[in-house]
Amino acid sequence: MKKYLLTGLLVWVPLGITVWVLHLTIGILDLSLSLLPEEWQPDRLLGIHIPGVGVILTAVVVLITGLLVRNVLGQQLLVAWEAVLRHIPFVSAVYNSVKQVSDTLLSGKGNAFRKVLLVRYPHPEAWSLAFQTTVPSEVAGKLEEEYVGVFVPTTPSPVNGFYFYVRRADTIELNLSVDVAFKSIISMGVVASPEDTAKYKAYKP
Repeated sequence: MKKYLLTGLLVWVPLGITVWVLHLTIGILDLSLSLLPEEWQPDRLLGIHIPGVGVILTAVVVLITGLLVRNVLGQQLLVAWEAVLRHIPFVSAVYNSVKQVSDTLLSGKGNAFRKVLLVRYPHPEAWSLAFQTTVPSEVAGKLEEEYVGVFVPTTPSPVNGFYFYVRRADTIELNLSVDVAFKSIISMGVVASPEDTAKYKAYKP
């Protein structure tokens, strides 16, 4: 009985969590429909609520925005809009911080999470997976040796973690992709790479 119960849980738990995440995401994206005039909203036009219409609207808005910003006029409008935001107290600080992070993570031009490292954390006898980030020039100038910025995510929520600086000599660079490292952290080490899974099956008694 216990074996069948665990097998059923292995089927329904991932499916349930996936459905819950999709439902939450679609619900948030459907809020974009509130930007439309009331007479244009699908619920009023069709007389029924169709979940997911906001996803289509959001995708269209993002696509059109990308097309506009790629030309000269769009670039000038974007610069003007950002100039306005930067003159608004508090808003400018939040916007600049978020924009720097998004530019680094999404544009592919930054050094964020380009390497997976092993660092001594939370004590000198332990190793933790970490992602290499950057060290501000002001901080680097105060340090005598070469240091690297590292972000150590928490498990099972990798959006939280610890950011600190360690000597490069005290780190071990891994030939591991960021995706595989994230999966390992989120799953608390349960989910391994395909290569590790194959080795485990080969040596399993």
